[in-house]
Amino acid sequence: MEINNVREIINEQLINLNLKASTKKEAIEELTADLYREGNVINPKKFIADVYYREEEGQTGLGNHIAIPHGKSDAVKITSIAFGRTVKDLKWESPDGEPVHVIILFAVRNVDKTTVHLKLLSQVAMALADDDTLNRLLETNDKTEIIQLLSQEMK
Repeated sequence: MEINNVREIINEQLINLNLKASTKKEAIEELTADLYREGNVINPKKFIADVYYREEEGQTGLGNHIAIPHGKSDAVKITSIAFGRTVKDLKWESPDGEPVHVIILFAVRNVDKTTVHLKLLSQVAMALADDDTLNRLLETNDKTEIIQLLSQEMK
């Protein structure tokens, strides 16, 4: 099954607008728990290890209070995205040195790691390049709107 749009890999159960996390580690664990609960990740420990393996390759904080950690892993059953937002400032390596409030965790099956992964990442990156979209992601409590924003369906 080919994945063409972010809308295909996120649902409202994978959007957490009240992350309890106060650290990067807790945020990744909390979002991974959501992916596991939905059956998208079958081995949370292995997946988290793969996310940290990717973190070592370069920062996933984009600036503007957004981070997009991702793990390409055999522990992923269904390629998906978990979206989390926290009121607490999370310390995260970012170009602007600002704390992170929105975490978009990509869980990518190893078999999807090239084309699908890059297609989805570029779609989200395009969404995040828009200041209005960024502000809406930081403010809205409407999960449907978040899905629309990330999948570039609102202009």
